[in-house]
Amino acid sequence: MKLIILDRDGVINHDSDAFIKSPEEWVPIPGSLQAIARLNQAGYQVVVATNQSGIGRKLFDMATLNAIHQKMHQMAQQVGATIDAIFFCPHMADDNCDCRKPKPGMLHEIARRYDISLKGVHSVGDSLRDLQSGFVVGCLPHLVLTGKGQKTLDKGGLPPGTRIYPDLAAMVDQLLDAPSEQQNAN
Repeated sequence: MKLIILDRDGVINHDSDAFIKSPEEWVPIPGSLQAIARLNQAGYQVVVATNQSGIGRKLFDMATLNAIHQKMHQMAQQVGATIDAIFFCPHMADDNCDCRKPKPGMLHEIARRYDISLKGVHSVGDSLRDLQSGFVVGCLPHLVLTGKGQKTLDKGGLPPGTRIYPDLAAMVDQLLDAPSEQQNAN
């Protein structure tokens, strides 16, 4: 199985320091949904792993998060893209849960759900915590410079082997144009 794990805010859609709190605030980054469609066409199952502490902060509720994700699914389908699953952590940082990135709990759950090892699975994020959570379970880290990506790059300390791209579309272009990297090591 070819699987790729994407962060949501800052990778697929524009991020906001004030959180994405409504479907109206969820706006895709140009080319991101088309990049997901290209991944699907190449045989990848696309999974989203996203921290959503806005729930824990009571900025929005589960019904609103579901509506945001419904919009994401609908807009993806309009360009021929499918997001296979969305995993999210609703907790705040001080809740000390195992699922909030940079901890790997959400990724362990993805591995269990798909019954695969994540060694060699591509993981794409715009923050250090996205890259760290994937790296510790064996994912190949990819940083996009959209969202918080440029700030993440400027701070440094990226996991070894992190590859850097302007955006998700450029990452997918590189992945699909490099046949030796096309297969996940599962």
